[in-house]
Amino acid sequence: MFKILVVDDDQAVNHSVCLFLDKAGYDAVGSLDADDALNQLYGSSFDLVISDIMMPKIDGFELASMIRRENTEIPILFMTARDDFSSKQQGFRAGIDDYMVKPVDLNELVLRIEALLRRAKIASSRKLTVGQLTLDADEHTAYLNQEEISLTVREFDLLFKLLSYPKKTFTRNQLMDEFWDNETDAGSRTVDVYMTRIRTKLAECHDFEIITVHGLGYKAVIR
Repeated sequence: MFKILVVDDDQAVNHSVCLFLDKAGYDAVGSLDADDALNQLYGSSFDLVISDIMMPKIDGFELASMIRRENTEIPILFMTARDDFSSKQQGFRAGIDDYMVKPVDLNELVLRIEALLRRAKIASSRKLTVGQLTLDADEHTAYLNQEEISLTVREFDLLFKLLSYPKKTFTRNQLMDEFWDNETDAGSRTVDVYMTRIRTKLAECHDFEIITVHGLGYKAVIR
């Protein structure tokens, strides 16, 4: 059974979401603030986090950033009344995977959860197949139509990351932090150069597309 942490300071909303998720077959645990949520995360293993943005002391943006520093894989979904682009932008830059605006259709919430958990399962695999493209993370090899495509280690890692989370947007800064470590001479536009190289090398692959998300970064969309 998948275990989900629901973080919302509105006790009625928290309770109703947890109750619905429990009936949908999940093990939902509620937290009314970020401090308690962090304690829950440190004390137990969760498969997904649902969080509000507007909370006392530590808001959802900071909570997402704190979670991401400790765990780069767990899916995070924002469920909030804030419907402005800047909040969505800030959320995705903090490392969230999905964003829903209140009032939320709980049946749709379950569909989003299923999709996020499915992507997370794909990401944990060491092999990835998308159409005629096969990536092997252990060997760092890529085959298209059974012919090997020459990719550098960094090109491979970027591609594997995007395809592991289809439709999820990764900001340039997120990708820089993960794949360039502390290289001071590399700017965020370096990511653009690598994306151009990957697109060129996989021009004959029509099973997915790497899309530039204006103002944010990149995502892979499987056709």
